[in-house]
Amino acid sequence: MIISRRRFLGSTMAAAVVGTTSFSKLSHSRPAAAGEADATVLRAVSRTIEVNGKPAKVFGLLQADGKSGLVTQIGRFRVRLENQIGAPTLVHWHGLLPPYGQDGVVDMPQPLLPSGQSYDYDFPLDTPGTHWMHAHTLQEQQLLAAPLIVTDPAEAARDEQPVVVLFHDFSFKTPEELLAGLTRAGGPGDTRQAMPGHAMPGQMMMMPGHAMPGQTMPGQTMPGQTMPGAMAMDVNDVDYDAYLANDRTLADPEVFRVEAGGTVRLRLINGATATAFWIDTGELDGEAIAVDGNPIASLRGRRFPLGMGQRIDIRIRLPRAEGSWPILALREGAMERAGFVLATKGAAVRRIASNGTQQSQPLDLSLESRYRALRPFAVKSAERRETVVLGGDMAAYVWTLDGRTWGKHRSLRVGAGQRMELAIQNQSMMGHPMHLHGHHFQVVEAGGTRIAGAVRDTVWLPPMQQVTIAFDAGNAGQWAFHCHHLYHMAAGMMTTVEYAT
Repeated sequence: MIISRRRFLGSTMAAAVVGTTSFSKLSHSRPAAAGEADATVLRAVSRTIEVNGKPAKVFGLLQADGKSGLVTQIGRFRVRLENQIGAPTLVHWHGLLPPYGQDGVVDMPQPLLPSGQSYDYDFPLDTPGTHWMHAHTLQEQQLLAAPLIVTDPAEAARDEQPVVVLFHDFSFKTPEELLAGLTRAGGPGDTRQAMPGHAMPGQMMMMPGHAMPGQTMPGQTMPGQTMPGAMAMDVNDVDYDAYLANDRTLADPEVFRVEAGGTVRLRLINGATATAFWIDTGELDGEAIAVDGNPIASLRGRRFPLGMGQRIDIRIRLPRAEGSWPILALREGAMERAGFVLATKGAAVRRIASNGTQQSQPLDLSLESRYRALRPFAVKSAERRETVVLGGDMAAYVWTLDGRTWGKHRSLRVGAGQRMELAIQNQSMMGHPMHLHGHHFQVVEAGGTRIAGAVRDTVWLPPMQQVTIAFDAGNAGQWAFHCHHLYHMAAGMMTTVEYAT
């Protein structure tokens, strides 16, 4: 049974997938049993925060003691989800590898959890790292999301201070209003239509013979494609009222007190629904040591890309002198920013403007092509290989995989135990963070070069670029594969990876 587009949007679902399937027998999800021991309680709740001096009603995922999110360790994932938001919902454990049926994607095969009810999750947990959890519905826009950190006891002896930050984009409009505004864009009442050779607000020009920094030209990446005239790259399609780091703007940033000369491990999560960021460590040198929870060979720098749904761990060794150091998330292709501050005890914290003075560049593959997995997959030839083409129509606001929208999609078939490669070609003029459920994959080609790249669950595809990922089919089920831009997903950019029975 396929979920219709009407139900997909009408029930505020940005990722409802397949209902009753031949894999239903694999589901281990079940209603909560009274008095069951060992389960950590997580409550989906309504709450009020302050944004730009105004109260904002949002959601959250809190433990019984009021703490946001969850820090646990490898072993088993035993969580009781209690729905207290007054509407049906469901939570996806982004980065974990649950058995089919406990992934938190609506009707795949678990139904929405009614308000006032609970559900118990119980499965092996062997994926340490920086992960997160979020509604797989439009409620994600309303901050129904939180960090999910899985620690490894083998790293307990490391003398480093963890700093966990969830970035988000915020609007006082409802997500339904935002989506309606996007789907109306390009219609008769839209005055933002670009003249030939001119970019609309939120766009950057790509001229013949020129590439964005870190990118190759379309003809180089996808032979046979040409660019007959200037083409506008749509960097952002939603302008938000604020950009948040742990629910706070730069007008009142969170300050983490640190020790001079100490070591800090930033665990950074891009929980934004439609905004990619550059992480800027400012005066401090950073070492990227993990992406999407998986370790990589240390890569030094002061600016790191972070697409929607992605995570990055950055180790920072602080100066021995007292001081304060802002860590910023720069909105891709814009001047807005979010952030937080590392400061020694007693150090003054200066005010930071919410807008910078220079527009940041679009995200590219310059660092992705340099990341190297510390725990790469075994070298193996792919038994299956598929090409997946990302497309879009900004005027109609329709986003496609292989020319199809969700509901008319073509599932990607794989056999249990097979190594599968997906060559993902972005033939649209927006970047797309592509997320695969139920699996981690390795980036094996970026920018036209084969690499032993990072192990991930979400990879960024710049406009007119190709990335190839590989994964081993060891988790039977029917798994969502989609763009992690919430409104691209809601407008059709999703399919499934389906195991052959």
